[in-house]
Amino acid sequence: MKPLSLAGIILIVLGLAALAYQGFSYTSREKIVDIGPLEATANTEKTVPLPPIVGIVAVAGGVALLVAGSRKSR
Repeated sequence: MKPLSLAGIILIVLGLAALAYQGFSYTSREKIVDIGPLEATANTEKTVPLPPIVGIVAVAGGVALLVAGSRKSR
């Protein structure tokens, strides 16, 4: 498989995943209290939203790479 076509397929898959999930979340550990040997931490979950335009642009870019890859071989 040509590298350009492979990159196009990867972009399409990532774009569809971005449209389906619309963001991702992660957990971070924050120190709340630190008094000498005493320490308290808390896990906080943070969400990073992905606007739908990101997925649309990725899918469109992937389609463009697939078309460019198929035209380049002729």
